[in-house]
Amino acid sequence: MNEPNTAQTNPIIAVTNLVKQFGRFAALRGVSTSFEASRLYGILGDNGAGKTTLLRILAGLVPPTRGEISILGKKNPREVCREFGYMAHPSLLYDEMSGVENLRYFARLYGLEDEARCAQVIAAVGLDPALERPVGQYSQGMRQRMSLARALLNDPKILLLDEPFSNVDIRSAREMVKLLGGMRDQGKTIFVVTHQASLLDGAADEFIWMDAGQIVNRTRDLTYMETA
Repeated sequence: MNEPNTAQTNPIIAVTNLVKQFGRFAALRGVSTSFEASRLYGILGDNGAGKTTLLRILAGLVPPTRGEISILGKKNPREVCREFGYMAHPSLLYDEMSGVENLRYFARLYGLEDEARCAQVIAAVGLDPALERPVGQYSQGMRQRMSLARALLNDPKILLLDEPFSNVDIRSAREMVKLLGGMRDQGKTIFVVTHQASLLDGAADEFIWMDAGQIVNRTRDLTYMETA
């Protein structure tokens, strides 16, 4: 088994002895690692491995029980929250509103009043900004794309995506992977939690394997899946 990579030069994110407990259950158990900028990371592992918990802590949505975090040189994720785009497993969209209406609402939460920006990110994920259909009538693939558009509104440096390919047809999922690869090439750092690792084969710069609240392997290919 490869040892987790814990030392990098000028990482965009570094965590040391990160622990998260929910009652007696330890979702993360002493995670120490770092991540470079402008990389696409696939975060893999079984249910309960700690993948979503790690993402939520990085996003500042839940505090760690113990441990240290450094993101863009800051110790508190909330100090750099505007540099994050977070896509939760649920789409978090309002079904009765159109796509652009959803983004207008979320843009106001960021203090943005830029109609052109809403249209820009909708087009960037391959949807039509002029589509007036309520989001509740979207296909699952369209909903996931719109959820990604929402995460891109504030032009974040870091994207945290939790199961973005869930219930998405293979063609749409591959198009999303191509889109994410392009964003990485433009300088964004992207974390993708997924159970569909093969979709990221050839696109991810590195795969992060988690088990029982720990990082157990970091590798550039998927051969570890076959031998674990």
